[in-house]
Amino acid sequence: MKVKLKIWRQKDSRSKGKFEVYELDNVAPDMSFLEMLDSLNQRLVREGKSPVAFDHDCREGICGSCGIYINGRPHGNDHRTTTCELRMRRFKDGDTITIEPWRAAAFPVVKDLVVDRSAFDKIIQAGGYISVNAGAAQDANAIPVPKHNADVAFDTASCIGCGACVAACKNASAMLFVAAKITHLAQFPQGRVEAPERVKRMVAKMDELGFGSCTNTRACEAECPKGISISTIAKLNREYITAKLKD
Repeated sequence: MKVKLKIWRQKDSRSKGKFEVYELDNVAPDMSFLEMLDSLNQRLVREGKSPVAFDHDCREGICGSCGIYINGRPHGNDHRTTTCELRMRRFKDGDTITIEPWRAAAFPVVKDLVVDRSAFDKIIQAGGYISVNAGAAQDANAIPVPKHNADVAFDTASCIGCGACVAACKNASAMLFVAAKITHLAQFPQGRVEAPERVKRMVAKMDELGFGSCTNTRACEAECPKGISISTIAKLNREYITAKLKD
């Protein structure tokens, strides 16, 4: 395959960026999207040019570090697929592919396609954990958890914190990410102890970091590679209102 790549290049957060065009020949259809970028970078290094910076780690759709805007959509056009899982066979010979970093004030560009997503870490530090002393590890089923609660916890725990929800939202809202974490922890008896303070701290930190409000357009749900439902946002709102009423 031959593809033309329009890639956002930006030296650092203080520099102005621009699109640069690269053409690649002999792209194997079974290549992953990141392997294609690896191939481009190998060529750029051989030519004595600066390689394209992009985030990656596990390349198995688990770590959430590979977020890139591809042809106007977070992670590309495949449903529930991370950038690293996207295969070049999803494109056609001769296609032009536009590649950009996440666009959000809370995710400033570090270089090229790399953005600083430490804002998510700060939200987790504000309350996305259970600190109560739960004692030693329990035997299986020692603390019964209803199957529905266990299923919801499992589904919401699958959030990888990639930021696609923020990138998809026109207000750059982090509501789906925060809601997934709050909903996950709220399903267990150990998590209920700190639930009121957790939701207040995490929502306050989200607002402090400059994320926008929920738009109710469901773009976050549509672009989430793990299929996190916006029903978690309803759960967050219930938790938040209940916590504020107790103040």
